[in-house]
Amino acid sequence: MKSVAALLLMGMLIFWTELPTGSAWSCPPVRITCAIPNPPNACYSDHQCPEFQKCCPSYCGRRCRSHPSALSI
Repeated sequence: MKSVAALLLMGMLIFWTELPTGSAWSCPPVRITCAIPNPPNACYSDHQCPEFQKCCPSYCGRRCRSHPSALSI
């Protein structure tokens, strides 16, 4: 009986660690970078961006970005 409870607890812990965090999307990869050694950043964390935006690396510094599907509306 104890082994069944232990397996159930382990399964719940594994499921809990797999749950997504606050956002369901991640920043897109940056393929081009600028030549400025220390480009200015418009943000440093997601908390500095408007709601539903993330602070992502861009081609030159960090910028607030909207979800990619929101741009196609």
